[in-house]
Amino acid sequence: MILGGFMSVLDNTGSEMIGALHSGLILFTFLVVCESEPTHAGPDRMGDSHGQPRLAHLTSHWAFQLVNDSLAFSRADSFCRGQFSSLADLDQSDEREGVMELLRQTGLHTPIWVRNPSKVVNKPVALSKQYSPFSALSFPRDSREGFVRVNMSFPALSSVSVCVRVQWNSEWNEVSTIFSYAAPVITNEFQLRGQVDKQGRILLALIIHGKHLPYKASFPNDGAWHHICVMWRRNSGHWAIYVDGDKKDLGSDTDTSRDIYGDGILILGQDQDSFGGNFTEPFFGNITDLNVWNMTLETRHVLALNACSSIDQQVVFSWNPDHLIKHPVVKEEQVHLFCRVVLQQMALQGCRTLQGWQDQLPLLDMAECSDPLPFICRSSRERYLKMKQMSDSQNLQPSAFMNHLMKLSNKTQATLGQQPSELSSLAQASALLDVSVQALEDTQEELQPTDMVALIQLLSLAADVPTLPLADATNHSQDRVQELSQHFISVADSIISEDNALKWQAIKEVVSGPMDVVKSIDRMVTSLSPRLMAETDRLTIHSPNIKLEVQQQRLQDGSKGSSFCGPETDKHTSVDCISVPHHKIQDLHNNGFHRLTLVNTWYGSLRPVFNPGENITMVPTVTDGSQSYLGTVLGSSVISTTVLGDDQPVSTAVHFKLQHRAQNPAGTVSDPVCAFWDFELNAEAGGWWNTKGCEVVSKQHGYTVCYCNHTTNFALLLQVYEAQRSPENEKALQVLTFIGCGVSLCGLLFTFILFIAVGVPKSDRTTVHKNLIVALGIAELLLMCSDWASANEAACFVVTALLHLFFMASFSWMLVEGLLLWSKVVSVNISEDRRMKLYYIIGWGLPVLIVGVTLAVSVDEYKADGHCWLNVKTDTIWAFVGPVIFVLAVNAVVLCRVVMVTVSSARRRTKMLSPSSASKMQTFDLTWAVTRPVLILLPVLGLTWLCGVLVHLSVVIAYVFIALNAFQGLYIFLVYAVYNSEVRNAIKRIKEKRKALSFTNCSQPTSFLPSQRAPISSWGHSALTPSSPETSETSGPPSSASTSLVIKNESFRKESFVTFSLKPASGNQVVQLTGFKPSGTTLTTRC
Repeated sequence: MILGGFMSVLDNTGSEMIGALHSGLILFTFLVVCESEPTHAGPDRMGDSHGQPRLAHLTSHWAFQLVNDSLAFSRADSFCRGQFSSLADLDQSDEREGVMELLRQTGLHTPIWVRNPSKVVNKPVALSKQYSPFSALSFPRDSREGFVRVNMSFPALSSVSVCVRVQWNSEWNEVSTIFSYAAPVITNEFQLRGQVDKQGRILLALIIHGKHLPYKASFPNDGAWHHICVMWRRNSGHWAIYVDGDKKDLGSDTDTSRDIYGDGILILGQDQDSFGGNFTEPFFGNITDLNVWNMTLETRHVLALNACSSIDQQVVFSWNPDHLIKHPVVKEEQVHLFCRVVLQQMALQGCRTLQGWQDQLPLLDMAECSDPLPFICRSSRERYLKMKQMSDSQNLQPSAFMNHLMKLSNKTQATLGQQPSELSSLAQASALLDVSVQALEDTQEELQPTDMVALIQLLSLAADVPTLPLADATNHSQDRVQELSQHFISVADSIISEDNALKWQAIKEVVSGPMDVVKSIDRMVTSLSPRLMAETDRLTIHSPNIKLEVQQQRLQDGSKGSSFCGPETDKHTSVDCISVPHHKIQDLHNNGFHRLTLVNTWYGSLRPVFNPGENITMVPTVTDGSQSYLGTVLGSSVISTTVLGDDQPVSTAVHFKLQHRAQNPAGTVSDPVCAFWDFELNAEAGGWWNTKGCEVVSKQHGYTVCYCNHTTNFALLLQVYEAQRSPENEKALQVLTFIGCGVSLCGLLFTFILFIAVGVPKSDRTTVHKNLIVALGIAELLLMCSDWASANEAACFVVTALLHLFFMASFSWMLVEGLLLWSKVVSVNISEDRRMKLYYIIGWGLPVLIVGVTLAVSVDEYKADGHCWLNVKTDTIWAFVGPVIFVLAVNAVVLCRVVMVTVSSARRRTKMLSPSSASKMQTFDLTWAVTRPVLILLPVLGLTWLCGVLVHLSVVIAYVFIALNAFQGLYIFLVYAVYNSEVRNAIKRIKEKRKALSFTNCSQPTSFLPSQRAPISSWGHSALTPSSPETSETSGPPSSASTSLVIKNESFRKESFVTFSLKPASGNQVVQLTGFKPSGTTLTTRC
């Protein structure tokens, strides 16, 4: 109703267009409901231009429209798609009820097309693998006597079909007989003959019951193989001739009084002027695959046979050279014929029809897809009512665009054709697109929403226009194909222009979205690509918002990869590009494909056309908690590629690079996600974005590189997050982390050295501390180096695995610390040796197992993009987070238990020591009993990591988390080295030993008191001289000379001595020196 002007324009496009107008071509058909809409879900009536009623039935959810114009299944499906609906589907009860009620209202009892929900997926097959071997018969040009007789007896046939493959000798121009069947009563009982016309075509004609039918069906005299099927049925007199699967001629003007006589002779390559002899009008060329049936084949059977399938039903003769009698000049040869596997897979299936109803259930059957039948289009109730509203508005006040169309057609008003008919030729589609482009160029005003809907429908119908086979194409038709493609892109460009962004919101209840236009472009170019690339290897069509490029190459060893880029602009230094890797193209060649066609398209204006305020539903990327997820938006242009191997769609992997075109609002950051538009996802809404099979290869400033394992329409989706930390805070936290890790590493190193150097007594506790220090120290060192390793992919992967291993080992030894503490405080059941073996298994064995299993299961998704750590966007991160949560939970229980035991002990001790003391002192003791173990155990139990759960709440907590964990090594150094009693006692012993060795200025001993437990020690003294280290104890009065006291104690390592140097002191001061030995020896001297 809106685009009646389109049809009226065709008046000026020639006689070919007038025929389309007279057939009532519709490009935009809205249903007009009664002004008083019924309160119940009933039918709405409208009258067409022929006065015939058309009905639509509305239910609570659906609207069903009966289209009583008979079309083939594919064209019926195309027409419904052009009406933003689909063929009715009877799988749901509410749909069955709606269709049944609509048919009851119309009284229609003939079969109708319905949609088959089970979609046939055809696997692409290489051209080289679509050739099948046949035994062919060669009839040479140098002899007119060649013939072949089928060696069998034929019954009388009430129906007959004969199919044969023929390769005509292109140098022979006279009448030839392909086969002739003669009966004893009549020689020309059933015969197929051909002749060459002035245009170089082979014209075919049948002779049935002696009646010669006209030469009309034809195929080109190109020396190629052609498949011919002829058939006849007695009860109707109907006959038909098919060539290469297409019905070329038919009629019913034959004798129906009798069957074809039996007991006849079937001869190939000659006309029988007498029964089985007197041959004339010989055939020159090759013949193979002749089959005879006692039935008339349907079109789907012919298509299947053309694709080298077999039909066994009611077969009379199947091709077998052993059942043939050949003249000596006829030779048998082996040939390979092309068999289109796609048709072979589909031809015999047919299309689904509704035949009637039985017990409220539909009676379904299959019919030939080419049969013309009425059909029912189904759409949502809301869409139907919105279309009605737009139709009424356009009828009352046509837009400037529509007025210009009427002006071009010299009409005063738009006439609405009500008899639906699809575009049936390229000429019609090209003419309509031509006047549309002219009207768009001439109209100064912007398009209205109703104009956009009309143009979208035009594109949908034009994309499905049937094309002639390439062999039938002429130079004129080739020019028309290129012109149609150019006009198609121009119209599509005007629809998806940024100027129409707001108008898309006005038609969203009718049109699924701008991807409907993209889908129409894909269908159009894929359909026309053989014609477009007939004379060139590269074709480019460029408009302001769309760039289309079609490339074609012959596949061979060393075939190069293919790439395509969008238009270059001064604004952006890098452009949007997509490429098919070289090895993928080589794989196609290795699989037998001969020709590769790539259809690449770039759409620059789709991002503004999509509603910017509409959030794309998608699971957000897992973050570190520093950002709050806001939503997902389209953040780039859309780029697509379609790969055709031997004109069949083939899915292969691609790489693409897209610029970030969306600007981040202040205070937000975005994370790019590689995605594609999936038309099968939420099909009722036209599809939705999907990320399956796509991944980010690299992220750079301003653009992202992606990899996807299939071909379709791609884009970048930007997941927007509210940045809760400013860039300054992020930088400060990074610096604090680096400094903290450095200080921590130094603290751990000093702690480890102290444990080794000062001779801390060996125990399971110190052993566990040492292992924890080693694991945590290496992890801190790797963390500091991870930024430098991120530049190299292999090095970054190794660093990631080592970080995972040593951080897991750190937490495993933290778990061991908790278990050891539990065994010391709560329960002691295992001996020390067995306990340490278990601790080593937990501390080192468990991390190695976890990391090894994770690498084996998810090596491809192990590392994150852009930095050296586990991938947080997949389940890989749980190989770290899961064990950490378990360790923290266990250690939290251990700490609680230790605090409880400590508090209980403190209470008992307080009551025992000061039962009458004030409660204030008791409170202090209890508080210290709780605080002390918490402060001591926090660093080794790892419980400071619990702050990470709250990091996203505040930047202050983030600083606290970094301070507690980045400085964990320093904390361990202070608690377990500086303030550790064992370490301090060891250092004190070393100091005392050094102090004892450095004592001087001591006099002779006044007494020597041996211990009761120690053996007798000998001692002596002497004055020091240059020649002797010892002097006599009684060498006169004191002088400046020094004396020494030598003590020999057999209990202190054999023959060991301790020497005290004695110097005279001024005055009467006396110093008594007493030495103690581990054995109990006591030495007293005076100085």
